[in-house]
Amino acid sequence: MEESVLGWKEFELEVMRDLADNVVIICSIENIDPMGVHTGDSITVAPQQTLSDKEYQNLRDMSIAIIREIGVETGGSNIQFAVNPANGDVIVIEMNPRVSRSSALASKATGFPIAKIAALLSIGYTLDEIKNDITRVTPASFEPSIDYVVTKVPRFAFEKFPGTDDTLGVQMKAVGEAMAIGRTFKESFQKALRSLEIDRYGFGSDGYFQELLYTRSLNSDQRKEWIDSFLKRPNDKRIFYVKLAFDEGYTVEQIHDLCKMDRWFLWQMEDLLKLEREYSEKGDSVLAKMKRAGFSNRQLSFLKNKKRILDLLDSDLRVDLKKTEIQNILKKSEEEIETELGSEKILPVYKRIDTCAGEFEAYTPYFYSSYDEEDESDVTSTKSVMILGGGPNRIGQGIEFDYCCCQASYALQDLGVESIMVNSNPETVSTDYDTSDRLYFEPLTLEDVYRIYQNEKPEGVIIQFGGQTPLKLAKDLERKGVKILGTSPDSIDRAEDRKRFVEVLEKLKLRSPESGIATSMEEAREIAQNVKYPILVRPSYVLGGRAMLIINEEKELDRYMEKAEEISKDRPLLIDSFLEDAVEVDVDALCDGKEVFVTGIMEHIEEAGIHSGDSACILPPQTLSKNMMDEIRKATVDLALELQVKGLINIQYAVKNEILYVIEVNPRASRTVPFVSKALGHPIVKYATRVIMGESLKNLPLPKEMAFSQVSVKEVVLPFNKFPGVDTILGPEMRSTGEVMGIASTVGEAFLKSQYMAGDELPSQGTVFVSINDKTKSELLSYIKDLSDLGFNLIATSGTHKFLSDNGILSSKINKVYDGIFPTALDYIRENKIHLIINTPLSRVTRDDSFTIRQAAIRFKVPCLTTSNAAKALIKGMVEMKNKGFTVHSLQEIHTMPKVL
Repeated sequence: MEESVLGWKEFELEVMRDLADNVVIICSIENIDPMGVHTGDSITVAPQQTLSDKEYQNLRDMSIAIIREIGVETGGSNIQFAVNPANGDVIVIEMNPRVSRSSALASKATGFPIAKIAALLSIGYTLDEIKNDITRVTPASFEPSIDYVVTKVPRFAFEKFPGTDDTLGVQMKAVGEAMAIGRTFKESFQKALRSLEIDRYGFGSDGYFQELLYTRSLNSDQRKEWIDSFLKRPNDKRIFYVKLAFDEGYTVEQIHDLCKMDRWFLWQMEDLLKLEREYSEKGDSVLAKMKRAGFSNRQLSFLKNKKRILDLLDSDLRVDLKKTEIQNILKKSEEEIETELGSEKILPVYKRIDTCAGEFEAYTPYFYSSYDEEDESDVTSTKSVMILGGGPNRIGQGIEFDYCCCQASYALQDLGVESIMVNSNPETVSTDYDTSDRLYFEPLTLEDVYRIYQNEKPEGVIIQFGGQTPLKLAKDLERKGVKILGTSPDSIDRAEDRKRFVEVLEKLKLRSPESGIATSMEEAREIAQNVKYPILVRPSYVLGGRAMLIINEEKELDRYMEKAEEISKDRPLLIDSFLEDAVEVDVDALCDGKEVFVTGIMEHIEEAGIHSGDSACILPPQTLSKNMMDEIRKATVDLALELQVKGLINIQYAVKNEILYVIEVNPRASRTVPFVSKALGHPIVKYATRVIMGESLKNLPLPKEMAFSQVSVKEVVLPFNKFPGVDTILGPEMRSTGEVMGIASTVGEAFLKSQYMAGDELPSQGTVFVSINDKTKSELLSYIKDLSDLGFNLIATSGTHKFLSDNGILSSKINKVYDGIFPTALDYIRENKIHLIINTPLSRVTRDDSFTIRQAAIRFKVPCLTTSNAAKALIKGMVEMKNKGFTVHSLQEIHTMPKVL
């Protein structure tokens, strides 16, 4: 038990020490959220803003004493403190004697490469012997000093886990983060919020439709009750409820009493509200003042048209038409404001990160924007290309795309072209100051990206390596005269727009599952009847399977429609026939517009219907026939050439009864590209970049055909332990937050390696609980026997127990959970008597029945397999492991081994 420090202020100091006892404080970080919220889930600011000099010096002295006492003398530490705002009492929360998440943030915030310096310290260097890369004159013992403010805002994914509690606490729940830099807290704070890519463009007043619609539907008392409930409880949207509270007339004291955020931060936020009122009164005469405070053109557009928009919300117009009209108003007004800013010469300048607050010249082109006086960007006349990064990590878009952006930058440098990186994610390698020739740490919004383009005037912009983020900007950038390099925005639209995509498939005589586009409830029911259940439903233009669901009957469709956003001609619902028991196949390919090279055909271990980002996959495929492989190659070539792809393309297929169906085409780099590159032994993204820059495939050092010396398995990492109460059954909505890769000479060994890598503690002996559906009993029989032969004890529910007994396999019968008779599998899991679970429910009813078992498996860290294919691959691996153990080779060794087509 510990003393509660809920509501205290939280601070972190990044400290480094060497063998000669030199100690430097790299950075101080302050959490806007008070103690009680994990620092990874809190908005944080560097340097700290609210301590007096005496208080800060006290924390410095304590940090230095702690790192010396603990004995860290070859690296860095993160030390966290709680400070009582009432009396200044200080408590040390924890010390991490290693690089941490905060170390990455501090490195990006200051330009001081903590991990790099720590590596040099660990081999005997002292801080005074290591030169600062940025100034080239100061040593690493020279403490960083910053004359700007950095804000980090976490990114959450609660929408992917329906039913989970979005209350923030001491267990971290964020899946990513965005960082922004400004001359003041206000500017940095607003830039960070619009960097999140959640359709927010700053600290409220940005025309966020759902918020506007809901607040207008409540009376004053209801609004206050609603706001109070969100301010009292730490949650992912609380910062926007602070803004709503100010709009409603709350004072700083009232808000502080509810959420315990420091008054200084609340005063800064209140100042933003005062500026809004000033702009509403004085108009464009205070434009420069607004831009210096970090207001986006979208916010200015909303404030300028606020009365008109609110009147529209109160009108009798249909909800979808209101939304469309408001978007049109804001877009048109944004363009007018951009023109006005240009004519008034109110433009951003770009400042350098220099680690020394301007005391020495900086040689590293690492920039942030500000509406300040002096521009430090010093644009060169060298041929350059801009690469748009992926923004904050989220489910569906993670470090796979950062890998692609980095490889593209290296390829441009190899070609003698200056690479300009734009990104907002402090967790990535692409935002290291030495990955690109010029780095802009900026939000990936149309306004910010276009301003950088105007400043740099590059040859063009590469958008196909950052996931969906850059693709969403493609059309608007092209409309503004920006040259998009590689696959054209029109080709991208042909693949993403359902109607145009169907026309492409018809032209090429390629099959896809029967489908329809519904713009109303009645249409949805009619289409579902025509294509026949089960069906797959989803909104148009989705990433990571957002809001996708497999539906088995009309009642389920009705329930889905009740919860879904209103559908219309502008927001249609896509309905596909769901291919049960199909094998899903992922294909990555390179195309120069004339020729196509298929780099990888991956067979999913999980059946079609489970999102490709959540499915383990095998390269090369193990069960596809030669004829099917040839058909897949031909379809891939036809699609890439028809869409005039220049660079990378990813296509998802389903194979059922030896018939090929096209599921989806993405004319961009996919999340499987790093996996395929490592398996193939060729830098695919570098080749794609050379193609984008005008080279043909003939000139690239590609093999004649894809060939592999080993079997590679990509497995996903799922965050269910962070979200108690969420069912672990996988479906079309992506939920994984990471991935690992197992390589071996056989599928079984490669798959088993991938399970260990993903964090599963797999047993070599003990008890296996088996509960499998009737559909998969026969195909799993021999594998369950293998488990028994390996020495595992088997326990099973009545149906599975009878099936095993009838086939001569010994098992113990156990009661079903809903029978309520002791003992059940749940009781055994709690008592650590079960060490592996194979649970493959079929219907919604059996899924619900075994939900508690899967939840207990997460809580007690028991590996749980929910698909028959995964169970088969794992058991194969366990048998091989017992017979011959693991083989280990370096990646370099693997790529020199003889390859098989």
